[in-house]
Amino acid sequence: MASSGEEPRSGSPGRAGTGTEPAAAADAAQLDTAEDFEVLEEEEEEDEDDLSELPPLEDVGRPPAPPREDAQLPEQGAGDAAGDPQEWLDVLGNGLLKKKTLVPGQGVDSRPQKGQDVTIRLKATLEDGTVVEENPALTFTLGDCDVLQALDLCVQLLEMGETALIVSEAKYCYGAQGRSPDIPPNASLTLEVELLAARDAPDLELLSGKEKIQLANRKRERGNFFYQQADYVLAINSYDIALRIVGSSSKVDFSPDEEAELLDVKVKCLNNLAASQLKLDHFKAALKSCNLVLEHQPGNIKALFRKGKVLAQQGEYREAIPILKTALKLEPSNKTIHAELSKLVKKHADQRNVETEMYRKMLGNPSATSTPRKCKDKLPWSIPWKWLFGATAIALGGVALSVVIAARN
Repeated sequence: MASSGEEPRSGSPGRAGTGTEPAAAADAAQLDTAEDFEVLEEEEEEDEDDLSELPPLEDVGRPPAPPREDAQLPEQGAGDAAGDPQEWLDVLGNGLLKKKTLVPGQGVDSRPQKGQDVTIRLKATLEDGTVVEENPALTFTLGDCDVLQALDLCVQLLEMGETALIVSEAKYCYGAQGRSPDIPPNASLTLEVELLAARDAPDLELLSGKEKIQLANRKRERGNFFYQQADYVLAINSYDIALRIVGSSSKVDFSPDEEAELLDVKVKCLNNLAASQLKLDHFKAALKSCNLVLEHQPGNIKALFRKGKVLAQQGEYREAIPILKTALKLEPSNKTIHAELSKLVKKHADQRNVETEMYRKMLGNPSATSTPRKCKDKLPWSIPWKWLFGATAIALGGVALSVVIAARN
């Protein structure tokens, strides 16, 4: 591509708090068979998939399964409490996410707040007891959707030092796609969590250029994970957070290379944001995102392509076609742009024909094809016969008047 950009990784979305893992190289062949402009931007060496056919995450759930009351419970005196269904807290009130305290914490006042960086001990298992993840010190920003939704929602309810058991349906974990190779699609997870620490997040103004770039990239990669899960709302949330980090003021001087890299991250986030907004038919917002990219990089092909698609979705074919022609001029061999441009040219021609016919009817000038031939043949003779009839009537009137005058004389 001539423009700066990246495509999403098609491999597993990674662990609960570590972003994404490297994708399998074999998936790269799918680029030529899919609409590559519909996928996100990631590093060029990564693979990509078109996820346009995936349904929204909310539609992928399955009927809730009852939580395993005996799953991963400590042996010391917890068995009786585990068997009591009253001990379970239905976090969202829908039965899909439940929490049980195993070891009490230091009180309600010690609970972490949104925006703080928290550190937890995590152990995740499948329904059959298979351990799929263990992390003795997982750190993330609470409320930023940096980890599984089940964790982000439940850790807010933990007291400092508390150990809890969380039983979550797939909707709040890895969804319909799962996580290859260890978590199958639509898999419920049991999470044993201990809250170890909570501290205020770092001041963005004091971050170095390298730290700001790393933080923004982590948020962007989390957005890519949600995009792959077809959860475009959460993807937009992550990209917005990344953009706020990039655009935040700073009391630290950055090198020219760091400034350039921050701009590159910003462009990638805006492009990915536009792709997510398009999936939700938020055309006005997507158009704004594309325009922001083009302000920095007028020749960004993906921004041009998506802007053309946004305008086309709004029926603005006259504005969309020149934009796609510009993108095609920058990359003449791109088959996706060729196909989209041909489709829009045809739609624009059809639209013009409909408008032309409508104007003819409004002005009382039907098209030539709608006028019967028989009527057209008679049209030239209608005016002379009217004149002849009028002249005859005048002549007869004159003769009658003459007769009357002569009779009176």
